Amino acid sequence: MNGTTHKKLARRKARIGKRLRQRQWDEQPRPMLAAKNICYEMADRTRAIGCGGIGAVHLRARHVGLPQMIDGHVHVLKRHLPYHESDHVLNIAYNALTGGTCIEDLEPRRTDEAYLDALGAQRIPDPTTTRLSSSKSAGDFCRRFENDQQVLTLMEAINETRLNIWRRQEPSFFRQAVIDADGTIAPTSPLVPARLG
Repeated sequence: MNGTTHKKLARRKARIGKRLRQRQWDEQPRPMLAAKNICYEMADRTRAIGCGGIGAVHLRARHVGLPQMIDGHVHVLKRHLPYHESDHVLNIAYNALTGGTCIEDLEPRRTDEAYLDALGAQRIPDPTTTRLSSSKSAGDFCRRFENDQQVLTLMEAINETRLNIWRRQEPSFFRQAVIDADGTIAPTSPLVPARLG
């Protein structure tokens, strides 16, 4: 980061510190969440997305060779017009990472210019093929897996990437293992009611 960025961050930190400082409050006549000074503007050059870290996630995936590993192992497309296997797999994975719960949730991402820019993509696969779409859809890609072995091959590509990451670790990394035993007990099946108390 350059000096200007450091100064901006320091000012923001100071402002939030001032807002959150300890003080003695008087009885308040209204709720704290007032939202009275909201103004929405359409910026010409600045865009934002709610999943701003997706670009960093994709850079990390590229850095560890995940797209290359997927494309090297998984062969379900005859031609890459325009997408590769890794484009489809990562598109579906990023959909889940950004809050998508089904394949139809790809559509808002596909039409989000800032999201596409964060991934460095001109376009990403749409959820389902339409008459107007000449590209293969995410649904079409999923249906191309004809047997268990093709799915296992995809899993092996991901696992091999994981092993390559572990091989990059310094020997000191493996000297101590930490087990996080803190957790929450929650039901895993809607058929079994949770016990309270």
